[in-house]
Amino acid sequence: MESSIFRFALKYSLRQQIILLVVTLISFPFLYYSYELPKLIVNHIKDVGEHVLDNDLESYPLKAISTLDLEALPYLLALCVVYLFLVIVSGGFKYFINVYKGQLGERMLRRLRYRLYSRVLRFPLPQFRKVSQGEIIPMVTAEVEPLGGFIGDVFVQPLFQGGLLLVPLVFILVQDPILGLTAIALYPLQMYVIPKLQRRVNLLAKERVRVVRKLSDRIGETVSGIQEIHANDASNAARADFIERLGTIYGIRYRIYRLKFFAKYLNNSIDKLTPFFFYSIGGYLVFQGRLDLGALVAVIAAQKDLGYPWKELLAYYQQQADARIKYDQVVEQFQPPELMDEALQTVEPATIEPLSGDVVVTRINLVDEAKVRIVSGASFQFSLGQHVALVGGGGSGKEEIGQILARLLNPTDGQVSIGGQRLENLPEAVVGRRIGYVGQTSYLFSASLGENLFFGLGHRPLRKDYEPEKAAAREAAMAEAVRGGNPALDVEADWIDFESAGASSMAELTEKAFDILRLVGLDEDTYQLGRQCTIDPAENPGLANVILKARAAMREQLSSDNLAQLVEPFDTERYNLNATTGENLLFGTPVGPTFQIDRLAENDYILETLEKVELVDDMLSIGWQIADTMVELFSDLQPGHEIFEQFSFIDADDLPELQALRGRVGQDKLDTLKPEDRRLLLSLPFKLIPARHRLGLIDESMQQRLLEARALFAKDLPSRLHGTVEFFDPESYNAAATLQDNILFGKLAYGQAGAEARVSGLINEVLDDLDLRSTVMEVGFSYQVGIAGSRLNTPQRRKLAIARALLKRPDILIMNDSLAVFDGATQQQVLANLRSEMQGRCLVAVLHRASLAQGFDRIFVVQGGRIVEDGGFDDLNGAGGPFQELLSSD
Repeated sequence: MESSIFRFALKYSLRQQIILLVVTLISFPFLYYSYELPKLIVNHIKDVGEHVLDNDLESYPLKAISTLDLEALPYLLALCVVYLFLVIVSGGFKYFINVYKGQLGERMLRRLRYRLYSRVLRFPLPQFRKVSQGEIIPMVTAEVEPLGGFIGDVFVQPLFQGGLLLVPLVFILVQDPILGLTAIALYPLQMYVIPKLQRRVNLLAKERVRVVRKLSDRIGETVSGIQEIHANDASNAARADFIERLGTIYGIRYRIYRLKFFAKYLNNSIDKLTPFFFYSIGGYLVFQGRLDLGALVAVIAAQKDLGYPWKELLAYYQQQADARIKYDQVVEQFQPPELMDEALQTVEPATIEPLSGDVVVTRINLVDEAKVRIVSGASFQFSLGQHVALVGGGGSGKEEIGQILARLLNPTDGQVSIGGQRLENLPEAVVGRRIGYVGQTSYLFSASLGENLFFGLGHRPLRKDYEPEKAAAREAAMAEAVRGGNPALDVEADWIDFESAGASSMAELTEKAFDILRLVGLDEDTYQLGRQCTIDPAENPGLANVILKARAAMREQLSSDNLAQLVEPFDTERYNLNATTGENLLFGTPVGPTFQIDRLAENDYILETLEKVELVDDMLSIGWQIADTMVELFSDLQPGHEIFEQFSFIDADDLPELQALRGRVGQDKLDTLKPEDRRLLLSLPFKLIPARHRLGLIDESMQQRLLEARALFAKDLPSRLHGTVEFFDPESYNAAATLQDNILFGKLAYGQAGAEARVSGLINEVLDDLDLRSTVMEVGFSYQVGIAGSRLNTPQRRKLAIARALLKRPDILIMNDSLAVFDGATQQQVLANLRSEMQGRCLVAVLHRASLAQGFDRIFVVQGGRIVEDGGFDDLNGAGGPFQELLSSD
């Protein structure tokens, strides 16, 4: 990267900076004459006034403007019009300059952020052990934000503000040199003191940035290690550490404030002295006849315009010092040693041929940042048609060798070659497509299951199928990206490379994905997740109609005598005893937060509906009875008792509040409730499920009144709330409900043994009869896996990572200790399936158990970063060496 922010600005915005400078220079004459005209206007009025007083208006000499002789009043109006024109033109110049430099600054900021992010993508992996995401993120986002504005100002600001300062100063000097010198008399003092103060502020600002980065890092560590904090009662220690860091930041910022505001106080005090000199000295010169009144008025007006540009110039000095520090600090962090050559990541070969030949590892060493030797002179060789296992104890270096083979780590010295080509020189387009890698901590992105599965197929935009209007918008967006120094990579294009997966269409790719998911044992999980997903019937009307058929088939299945009791279907005319009061009232699925069950007690429309049927007081009474019962029932129970699970609308943390409420207000004093107590009591009945909680509070009479409220709720729903509830309709697909809930169209009955498993089995039968299993699996691709895949369990995450690597059909698949998360049977099954899938291609398995290496063509035993044994399973098993020791310890 460029060594200074000035070089960066010159290199990428020279043409735009020149345009700004030229426009700025052109604006100065207009600015000067906008000061000159008020003087002419005032003197003209003064002269006319004197003639009027002398009753000699007719003898007043005519003035000339643009060769036209005009009378006194028209001449005054002409001067005013010209003055207005000059003000408008000067304002127009300012508008253009400010907008243009703002646009320039944003484009340069976009370029800088892109370059920083691009460098993060090229960081060597060990760099992420030195710099955490808590430090990198604010550097790319918040810390460089001021640099964009400064780059827009970097050259034009001193010229523009200097011109704004110089033009009125020259005007004042022309009117009277003494006043001109008075205007700048105190500038040398400011120029001496302010930079000294600013240097101290800069040093403190640099320290503040460093400390805030460490604070961000600490917050990130807290989030990542929250489980350990809870498990070890370390929250107070974490708070103490955080408090200390906050105190350090407070001390630095307080010193910065003192220096900054002292400088501001000094500036303001000096600025206030200048008008004193102007009024006193200028008035004296007018009395002496050495300065006319119009000139004094114009000079005073011009003097007022000196303060703003002078302050802006001082602010520019502070801004450039701050920008220089920020830029230098950022550049320092983004220039690590062994940064990947940009061409290896951005330049793509015309054709990418399959890898062939032998993999030759020659005397590789790996030394970490602490100078600890992890791999020590390891050398070995195998062909790309072989299945190879690396085994060794903990800390033997086998995992690091696996990373070196995938070029995720670069050896300190030595080399790895494939088919005679040095691995370090191969473009990432080759390595990332022809080599698959699954490590111990394979990452899933916060996206859908399908997006994570197809992640290895998205290398570049391949297809753009836009409507004309959108095509124009995307072209404009890409053109602007190029102007901002970004490549024209359209994220909304279709990036999926069907050919890499051996497919020619999305349908073929989906079928291949199903095969891979079956191979790794994730097909049933994907199917079950698909049942929990939603679809938009407007976008997929065919599937919605088929699900409605499945609903009808399910209803027929449940109609038999021995199954009818498992599910209570939704019926507009009936109260569902297995649903909450809130669900019965809404009779639909909430869309968004407006009608979430937990918030119904504070919803104005819900309360209005209950008032219409005179249910509010009854609901309050039921709420009080629930609170009273819960306090009596749970007061002696320990948190976590199984009865809390039965009454799921309340937990141990709620008991003290309910107990206090019951003590404050009796059932006969509910009309005196405070608003917060009223909301609390009203919220309880909405969560009540009669069949589950069996409190006898929702009798048949109450059910009928709630059904009346249900009808009013739907009938009177305001237009502003349309779309906030997807109502239940036996003949329509519910877009807000899952596939499973649409098929079920009811509630599981409580108290029926094995109801959930039996109903799930019935749904499977219905879907299989309609040949919908693959369709539901495809819907499962839309399941959101959460941050880092947190909505999947550990084995599911690892299976998805393996499937992702297999789908791109790599020539070499490296499994780097990635089977340990599975149980023994699953390890054997997945490994057997991988070996079958990779038949004729290279499989490199770094194994945590030596016994798993049985059947591999070659086994390399790693100890102390060296290859100490090499051979087949049977040969090494009877040799009595390190491999046999590893086998005996399995």
